[in-house]
Amino acid sequence: MDNRYAISQYPDAAKVTHQLDELIKKPIYSIKPEVLKNYEENYFDKKCAKSKALIQEAKKVIPGGVQHNLAFNHPFPLVIEKAEGGYLYDIDGNTYFDFLQAGGPTVLGSNPPQVREKVIELLNNGGPSTGLFHEFEYKIAKKVCDSIESVEMFRMLNSGSEACMAAIRVARLATKKKNIIKMGGAYHGWSDQLAYGIRIPGSKATQAHGVPSFVFKHTQEFFPNDLKDLERKLRTNQLRGGTAAVMIEPVGPESGTRPVDKDFNKGVERLCHKYGALLIFDEVVTGFRIGMAGAQGYFGVSPDLTVFGKVIAGGYPGAGGLGGKKQYMKYLAAGIQAGEKIHKALVGGTMAATPISCVAGYYTLEEIERTNACQKAGQMGDLLTVGLQQLIDTYHLPFVAYNQGSICHLETVGAMHFSLNWHKIWTIPAVIEATSVRKKQMEYMGAAYMAEGLVTLAGSRLYTSAAYDEKMIKEALSAFERVFQEVAVIV
Repeated sequence: MDNRYAISQYPDAAKVTHQLDELIKKPIYSIKPEVLKNYEENYFDKKCAKSKALIQEAKKVIPGGVQHNLAFNHPFPLVIEKAEGGYLYDIDGNTYFDFLQAGGPTVLGSNPPQVREKVIELLNNGGPSTGLFHEFEYKIAKKVCDSIESVEMFRMLNSGSEACMAAIRVARLATKKKNIIKMGGAYHGWSDQLAYGIRIPGSKATQAHGVPSFVFKHTQEFFPNDLKDLERKLRTNQLRGGTAAVMIEPVGPESGTRPVDKDFNKGVERLCHKYGALLIFDEVVTGFRIGMAGAQGYFGVSPDLTVFGKVIAGGYPGAGGLGGKKQYMKYLAAGIQAGEKIHKALVGGTMAATPISCVAGYYTLEEIERTNACQKAGQMGDLLTVGLQQLIDTYHLPFVAYNQGSICHLETVGAMHFSLNWHKIWTIPAVIEATSVRKKQMEYMGAAYMAEGLVTLAGSRLYTSAAYDEKMIKEALSAFERVFQEVAVIV
C-alpha cells in the first residue's frame, strides 16, 4: 500500500466552521458592480466573442446551451478547445489556469501524454469498445484492489452516480434492511433515491424537482459532523426497517465545503458496526486525489463499500466504479454464477469498463503512483491556500480559505454554509432567499476570476494538480489579487 497522502496538515474543522458561521452573518463582499460590468463588456464581449457566438447557437439545440452544469459561468460559458497540464485554452485564444480540473479527476493535470499515448495505441489496435472482455478490465480492477485495503473486489461502471445507485442496492440486499442515511448537503449523484438533502443540510427533497416524494420514504439525512444526530436516526430506524447503509463523503459534504473533524469518520464506522449498517465511502473526488489508498487510508477507516468516479478513467469517459469487501461485492456478480444462490443487484451498463476507459484509468493510476502526484498536488494546494489567506488578510476581507490537500476552498459568500431547520419552518423562506442572493454574487466572483485567467468550480472550489509548480501558483495568486483589489460591500 502507498501511504503517501496529499494532506500535510488536516484543517481544524471547528475553526473553519466558526469562520464560515461568521461569514454568513456579515454583509456580502463581492466584486464591485462597475468592475463586473467592465469585465463583461471589455473581456467577455470583446475577447471571448467566438465563445459567445457559439453558445448563442448552441442554445438553439441544447437546453441552456451547455451539456454539463460545471460548464456554466456568468455571463456565458466559455468554449474550451485545448487542455494541457495546468492550463486551458479557449477558442478565442485566451489562456487560463485550470483550477476546475474537470471537476477533480485530473490529478496529473489535463491530458498527460503518458496516458494519451496508451489510449492512442489502443485505438489504433482494437478500438474503444467491443462489448466483450478486455485484459485491462482485470488490470485496472487489480490496481484498485492493490491500492485500497478495503477493496477486495471492484466493478467498473459508467459514472459516480451509477456507482452510488449500485452501492445502495448492494447494501439493501446484503443487510435485508431498508433505510439509507446520507450526510446532509452531500452529493451522491442524481439518481432518484439519493437526490435528497443535497447542497444544503436539511434541504430534504426541496432540490429534487421531478422526483415523486414517495421515492424518499427510505432515504434520510443527518447533520454533517454530528455523530449524535446520526445515532438518533440509526436508533429510530431499528423500529422502521433498519438501516442498510450510511453514505458519506469522508472530507465533508461537497468535497469538504463543510469540513468534518479528523476523527469523525472513525465515529461513523463505529456506529455502523453497532447498528449493523454498511459504511459506504463516496470517494468520487477523494479517491486517488487524497492518496493512492484513498481518504479511507488517510483516516484509517475500512468502509464496506467504496464509490469511485472521475479519476477511475483518468478523465476519459466511463468514469465510475464500486469496490468493497467480497462478502458484499458478490451481489454485483455479472452473468450466471455457480455456487451460492443469491439475488443479484440490478446493475447494467453496456458501455461500462470499455477498453478505452480501463486503459486510460490503469495508466493514470500507475502514473499517479510512480510520480507521487497526490503529494505534489497537495503541496501546490497548500501553497495556493496560504497565499489566498495572506491576500484575505492584506485586503481585510471576511473570506475563508482552507484546503484538504489538493482540494481547496475559497468561500467569499458562504452560500452553501446555510442549513434548513424544519423545526423552525418559518425561517426557511429567509434562508432560501439568502442563499439565492449569495449564489448570484458567487457567480459574479467566478466571472471576475475567469476574466483574470482563473477557471474555478463555481467560484468557490479549486483543485490543484501535479502539473502545477511554484511559479504558476505565484502567477495565479497575482490574478486573485487583482480581483480582491476590486471587492467591496455589496449588500
